[in-house]
This record gives sequence, structure tokens and C-alpha cells, in this order.
Amino acid sequence: MMQTKVICFANNKGGSGKSTSCSNIGAALAAKGKKVLMLDGDMQCNLSLSFLDEDVVLDYARGKQNLYYAVREQKDIRGYIIHTPYENVDLIPSSTLMSSIEFELFSKWQREFILKKMLRAVKESGIYDYILLDAPPTLGGWVMNLLCASDHLIIPVEASPWGLFGLANMFEFLQTTREIAPELSLLGIVITKVDERKNYFRQTLESLESLEDIHVFESHIHVDSSVEWAQDNSRPVVNYRRTSRSAREFMLLAEEILQITEGAEGGAFHAAH
Repeated sequence: MMQTKVICFANNKGGSGKSTSCSNIGAALAAKGKKVLMLDGDMQCNLSLSFLDEDVVLDYARGKQNLYYAVREQKDIRGYIIHTPYENVDLIPSSTLMSSIEFELFSKWQREFILKKMLRAVKESGIYDYILLDAPPTLGGWVMNLLCASDHLIIPVEASPWGLFGLANMFEFLQTTREIAPELSLLGIVITKVDERKNYFRQTLESLESLEDIHVFESHIHVDSSVEWAQDNSRPVVNYRRTSRSAREFMLLAEEILQITEGAEGGAFHAAH
């Protein structure tokens, strides 16, 4: 049996396509027969909204079956898992109260490892092939918690003039985290919101490929109105419009991730920054 892999999607810059990448890669892995658990770690609840209708998400956000209360109470996280309408995809929804999670963690013993400890039982159970974590666009104690709970990190980067802004800070934060979680690896960077009619994509790609020991995924995610339509219908694009360009790209990206994590165990791509 393959060991459960935990992958965090993080970027301190907003608008990078982080939640979109997390949700669609999760859906793509599920479509390939993998059992996936999604954790929505962002108070904006975008990951939850990718699988559930808005009124359902709001009900979970206002209630106590969400990630905020799981972390606050440090209870068995398996009691907070809900099933989505999609085969092989389960979810722990978020809450708008996640905005105060830093305060909740501040006085906790070994606070950087709270989520890691909470995930241990479900990870060791082998129920899921992959656990995907969606982090908020910040750098702080909660994101460090998410990273410490992960085996791998994927950084989505938008192909825009400001897409690379703050990436050095993200690398620095990753390196700091790896001082206490040395097993964490940078699986790679995925370029999102690509529009090849503009020069930004080529500039972004060249800048990223010039970084030493940083893997850039071959599959890039282009601008596609199907993504917005899918989000408007609370569905991953790989389920909403499977023949769309972005759906095909996410499926290819998921295949790349499978090849790395199930082949070389992802160990070759450690951040050098």
C-alpha cells in the first residue's frame, strides 16, 4: 500500500490560483482513482466552495464541523471529515473564524506541529492516497503549521507582472520551516493564468527556470473562462467541463505529480533558498 502523501499549496501572494490549483488537482487525482482528502485552511473558503454550494459552505463555516474548531479543540480530525458529491473526494471545510487561528495557536504547546499531530492517525490509516492542504495567502504561524504537516509543497505562480512578487519571501519562509521540518520538500512551481499573447508568461518561465534546484512543472494552466464558470457552479473544472483546455492541463499536471510522488518519492526537489 502506498503511503499517504500530504501536499500543501501555498503562496503568500494572493491571486496566484492557489485554491483553483489545489481543488482541481485533487479532483484530477480522484478521477485517476486516488482517494483524496482536502483541507481548507483559508478563511475565504474557496476550496470548500469548489466542491459544495455556497449555502452548504456557509452552514459549515457557521457551525462547528470545520477545520477551525478541529484545530481549536485539537480533537480527532477524522470527526470533521465530510463527503463531497464527488467520488474519492472528502473535505474538511473552512470557517471565517480562521482569521483568528494565529491567536488560537499562540499559547499552544509545540504549536507549529498541532496539525501534523492531528493528521497522524488519518495519514497512518492509509485511507487516503493524498491529503491536499490549501493555505491562506500569508506567512505566519498557521501557514507554518500547514507546511510542517506536509510532505511536499507546491507553489502556484501567476504569469503576470507581479506574479513573482514576494516569491523570495516564500522561499525564505520555506527554508525557515525546514529547519524544524527538514523532511518537507518543494515538489515544484506551477505557472497559472497563462496568456501566451502576452510576454509575461515567457518572462515568468525564464525567471523560474533560472532558479537553481527548483522544479517547474511542464504543465502550465492557461486562462480559461471554463474555470470561472466551474467556480460559479461550485464545481472543479475537471468535473464541470472535462474537455476544456484547463481541465486537460490539470489532468496532465496531476499525472506529473503522480510520477514524482509515486516514483522518486518527490525527494529530489528540496528548496535551495
